Amino acid sequence: MAWPKIKISPQQHTGRLRSHEHTSYSLLAVLLMVAIIPLIAYTARAATPYNGPEAGSVGLSGVVPGKPPTTGAIITTPTNGQRFTTTPVTVSGTCPAKTLVEVFKNDIFSGSSPCTDTGTFTMQMDLLIGKNDLIARVYDDLNQPGPDSPIVTVYYDALPNQAGPVTTLDFGGVQLLLNTDAVFRGVFPDKEMNMPIEIIGGTPPYAVNIQWGDATNTVVSRADNSPFRSTHVYKKPGVNQVTIQASDAMGRVAFLTVAAIINGQPEATQAAATATEQTNILLLLWPLYVGIAGMVLSFWIGERRERHILEKRGQLLPI
Repeated sequence: MAWPKIKISPQQHTGRLRSHEHTSYSLLAVLLMVAIIPLIAYTARAATPYNGPEAGSVGLSGVVPGKPPTTGAIITTPTNGQRFTTTPVTVSGTCPAKTLVEVFKNDIFSGSSPCTDTGTFTMQMDLLIGKNDLIARVYDDLNQPGPDSPIVTVYYDALPNQAGPVTTLDFGGVQLLLNTDAVFRGVFPDKEMNMPIEIIGGTPPYAVNIQWGDATNTVVSRADNSPFRSTHVYKKPGVNQVTIQASDAMGRVAFLTVAAIINGQPEATQAAATATEQTNILLLLWPLYVGIAGMVLSFWIGERRERHILEKRGQLLPI
C-alpha cells in the first residue's frame, strides 16, 4: 500500500495581531504598583532608627526562679588554725561550677570570685587582726544563695597573738580595710557601672587604685574615709576580676577583689543585628521586584516595536 505524499508549507504571516488572551499589561501594571507600596513602606521602616518603645506601649519581662544551689563551696586553702603575719592571703577551694563564690570573714564581706567550669575558685583577701572565721557562700545566676561552707578559722598576728577577734570596725587607725557591694550584675557593655567603695580605719589621706580587670585602672585620692563611688564602662561581656588596693598616710595597705559580671550584648548591638537582617531582606526583595518589572516592560516594548514595524510595512490588518 502506497502512502500519499505529504507536503508541509510554512504559514504566511497574516498581519493580524491577536488579542491578549492571557496577558493584560494594564492589569500587570496595577499589580506592580500594588506590590511596590508595602515594599517602600518596609524600606522606610528599616531605614528609621529604633529609639525605644513607642508612647503608650507596654513591655513585659520576667524570670522564673529555679531551685537555689544545694551544694556549697569548701575552703581548702588556708587550713583551719593557720596563722599569718602579712596580708593579703590567698583563699581557694571547690564549688559548684558556674556559680559565684563570696567569702566572708567574721560575717564581713571579703571578696568574690566566679567558680570555674572545673569547680574551683581562688581569690586574695585581707584578714582582720586576730581571729578570722572564714566561710564561702555560692550564688546562682538569679543571685540565690546556696549553703555555707564549713568554717575555717585562721589568725592574723599583726599584733601579739590574740585569743579573740577585734569586735569593732573602728580600729583607731591601727588597721586599714576596704568594703564594697558583694557582686555587680545587670551591667551591659558600653553601659556605666557604679561601684560603691568604703574605706574603714587607717589614717587619712588615702590613695585608692582600682584595677578593673580589662587592662585599665582608676586612681582616686580621698581626704577622708567617707564612702564614695567609682564608675567604669566595659566594652565586652564576661566576668572581670576587679582588684581594689588602698594605702593610707602611714603606709598601711588594704586589698579587696570582687567579680564584675558584664551580661550579654548591649541593646544597641541587638538593634544593629536586627537592622542588618532587614537590610539583607531588602537586598533580596528589591532586585526581585526590579527584575519582574523589567520583564513586563521588555515584553510591552517588544510588542510596541513589532506593531510599529508592521505599520511601516503596511502589513498590519484589523483583528
